[in-house]
Amino acid sequence: MAIGEVPAEPDDTVLRVDGDIITAGLVNTHHHLYQHLTRGWATGCDLFTWLTTLYPVWGRLDVDDVTAAARVALADLLLSGCTTAADHHYLVPGGDDTVFDAIAETALTLGVRLHLARGSMDLGESDGGLPPDHVVEDLDAILASTERVADRWHDAERIHVTVAPCSPFSVTPELMRESATFARARGLRLHTHLAETREEEADCLARFGKRPLAVMEELGWVADDVWYAHGVHFDDAEVARLGEAGAGIAHCPSSNARLAAGMCRVTDLRDAGVAVGLGVDGAASNEQGTLITELRQAVFTARQRTGRADALGPRDALDLATLGGAACLGVDDIGRLEVGARADLVTWPGDDLIDIADPVDGLVLGPDRRARHVHVGGQPVVEDGEVLGLDLSGARTDLGRRAQRLRD
Repeated sequence: MAIGEVPAEPDDTVLRVDGDIITAGLVNTHHHLYQHLTRGWATGCDLFTWLTTLYPVWGRLDVDDVTAAARVALADLLLSGCTTAADHHYLVPGGDDTVFDAIAETALTLGVRLHLARGSMDLGESDGGLPPDHVVEDLDAILASTERVADRWHDAERIHVTVAPCSPFSVTPELMRESATFARARGLRLHTHLAETREEEADCLARFGKRPLAVMEELGWVADDVWYAHGVHFDDAEVARLGEAGAGIAHCPSSNARLAAGMCRVTDLRDAGVAVGLGVDGAASNEQGTLITELRQAVFTARQRTGRADALGPRDALDLATLGGAACLGVDDIGRLEVGARADLVTWPGDDLIDIADPVDGLVLGPDRRARHVHVGGQPVVEDGEVLGLDLSGARTDLGRRAQRLRD
């Protein structure tokens, strides 16, 4: 990528964006693409009630359903300026792990950079876990599948594979340990949900006699190759420990508000040196499914939590969505507009923001907007507000039919 006065060369396409705003592509550090099928379910529930309501529904999905959801979810992310997305997928319909191939192929088709988190659950209700037995997998099958997915898809260009047991209340300690051993032998990153709710904290204290981060510490999961989703309920010592370890946090402010989970200590974490990125989370707990909206929500949440109007500014929020997200994912060539970085660029309409002195203030705090153009690796994937190579209206209709089947 070059910056400044760059003369056009033969066969170059010159794109005029006068008056618009250009940012680096946004980085989504935590998502569940399949949840686009269950938007608007359990809207008045806390996390555990929400999960127990939806687990049986998700257990009815097939690979084609997940593909349909991923297609629409990734398109919505692109239109919200997201060029890199981490999808934490922990449901394997009928034991068919080609679901991960389907997600990866959909991302490649649309041009999104994908951090494919091979999620897993092996602790069902009969063994003291939260998920029903029929949606969990056998530990050996999980490890074998994770190896297959990594062998096929981890290429460090468009797709990174991450090892991602789901949560302390849905996996066994053995799965956590074995997953960490496998990931580190292969140079893969680790991801899981952690410290999202007080109910999770109580569950860890009841089962292990320890708070969630202490459980992770015992299992070898507090390190600089790990990032956690949510990270709402950490005390001062835990915040300091995360900074010392170099672990990261995917902050999902809209989902945390929707489920009344609490407010992440973003400013404290950043002050402690923790990498903090933004996450949409699934569209079943954040029905917008868009990343640009999380910037404003992050600003508002930080100010509400601290009672300080200067707690987090628009430029801080943009940093969370770009450099902070890249740091969580362990990559340094995205999230910045610099020579040597990948040419992942978003052009935002700026014609309705000319009265706002600072364009970043306008982008983050102003009216919601869709990207005008999106480039990934210098290649166009969105032009004039349309996702290239996709009949999005038809994809939404297909997804709607599938969602209706689940409601019937």
